[in-house]
Amino acid sequence: MQRAVSVVARLGFRLQAFPPALCHPLSCAQEVLRRTPLYDFHLAHGGKMVAFAGWSLPVQYRDSHTDSHLHTRQHCSLFDVSHMLQTKILGSDRVKLMESLVVGDIAELRPNQDKVRELQNQGRDVGLEVLDNALLALQGPTAAQVLQAGVADDLRKLPFMTSAVMEVFGVSGCRVTRCGYTGEDGVEISVPVAGAVHLATALLKNPEVKLAGLAARDSLRLEAGLCLYGNDIDEHTTPVEGSLSWTLGKRRRAAMDFPGAKVIVPQLKGKVQRRRVGLMCEGAPMRAHSPILNMEGTKIGTVTSGCPSPSLKKNVAMGYVPCEYSRPGTMLLVEVRRKQQMAVVSKMPFVPTNYYTLK
Repeated sequence: MQRAVSVVARLGFRLQAFPPALCHPLSCAQEVLRRTPLYDFHLAHGGKMVAFAGWSLPVQYRDSHTDSHLHTRQHCSLFDVSHMLQTKILGSDRVKLMESLVVGDIAELRPNQDKVRELQNQGRDVGLEVLDNALLALQGPTAAQVLQAGVADDLRKLPFMTSAVMEVFGVSGCRVTRCGYTGEDGVEISVPVAGAVHLATALLKNPEVKLAGLAARDSLRLEAGLCLYGNDIDEHTTPVEGSLSWTLGKRRRAAMDFPGAKVIVPQLKGKVQRRRVGLMCEGAPMRAHSPILNMEGTKIGTVTSGCPSPSLKKNVAMGYVPCEYSRPGTMLLVEVRRKQQMAVVSKMPFVPTNYYTLK
């Protein structure tokens, strides 16, 4: 088993955010979009393609967004996330490279789990290899059961955030990582391009599996309280502000050798001005950029992501407010369509996560 280096993506490096401005229907006059190896497969299965950050990707299929979302929570769904960058970091100084970029304790990960040029110029032994693989995410409570039928490895020994290379439904050289972006148990499968359609077709033969697109992926991750880079966190957000202090390695906190340590360590001791919080309300759904106000009507923050929750039948959102307003149960106002409505600060995740860990 191998600790997945792709864990970095969950620490704030999820490439390709999902703000509405980056996602719009395809038109004849639009720019040329990149296509994943499954583009024709999506069209054949009724995928409604949209332009998304320079890519043509399915926002949904024949099922409604709500039906697709709920199917993922109750069974499992297959997502094409091949637009996500996949890399290998090589060389004896690979840990130094990663720890110069992130706050996590990369040195403690088990094996196999333009900063590169700068380190190379310093005489460091480090290299970056971009993988030309497709990436499929199988997510939902029955995902492991479905996948187990196509692999020889015992998936009960593959806990959350670990990975292994294996043959999957006859496709060799696949890296299976127990992770995802929905809050459910599941895997992301890095698969050689030549085998991508074969693997997707094999998975869909199981009636538990349905295809899902960008719309369901966004509402699922929001219910799970997961950040979207570019919306909920960016290069100006610290882990403490983003309620992501768990990403800070204990050794690195003590050494203060991570990027931004002089700002972040004091915040860990309580000196932080704002925090990311969850919000719930009824009425019109909260959306990104909606103003957050205190009960006196003064603007104190902004919603960064929001949507109706198919699982809860309520509206959920996340945003940033001053620390004194961040306690769960605090009543606030959110301005939606120029009208103020009540909202309550809520714990996240909104829907309990179901990650698989060894008992």
